[in-house]
Amino acid sequence: MPKPTLAVELLAFSSALEPKDGFKLFQIERICTLAEKFYPDDFTAQDMHYLISQLEHYKLDVTRDPKFQNLSTVSELLRQLIESNKSQNYHLIERLIRLVLTLPVTTATTERAFSAMKIVKTQLRNKMEEEYLADSMVLYIERELAGSINTDAVIDDFYSLKDRRAQLK
Repeated sequence: MPKPTLAVELLAFSSALEPKDGFKLFQIERICTLAEKFYPDDFTAQDMHYLISQLEHYKLDVTRDPKFQNLSTVSELLRQLIESNKSQNYHLIERLIRLVLTLPVTTATTERAFSAMKIVKTQLRNKMEEEYLADSMVLYIERELAGSINTDAVIDDFYSLKDRRAQLK
């Protein structure tokens, strides 16, 4: 059987946080593995000990609380943790949930950058330098902002910076 990709593995471990069906998939070991393997810079060794303790209390408290029984998504879970002030008691779990919820945004930004790179770096421009490619990609990705730039004003500013050998007229 082939080894699962990191993205699939991340999603599998993240599912242990889902509140669906009365927290049916909740497993402390899987949640700890998620934190250790995918977010090692966000949790110290001491944090990991506290996380285990918080997860044990969370299992007795939150998973049995009627306010949390009809939730179906991790984002709803986070919202309910904050609204009920339980996020203060389970701040490490809240941090982990926030990290998991930011994953789609992080992935989308990366995918958008690669998509833009494919458009900008065509075969005709295959030999361009990295700096020029990066500049071109920024302009492409931020094309709405770039469209609002007055090119005549940029040329005038450039023209006034220094005397040039050839003056534009």
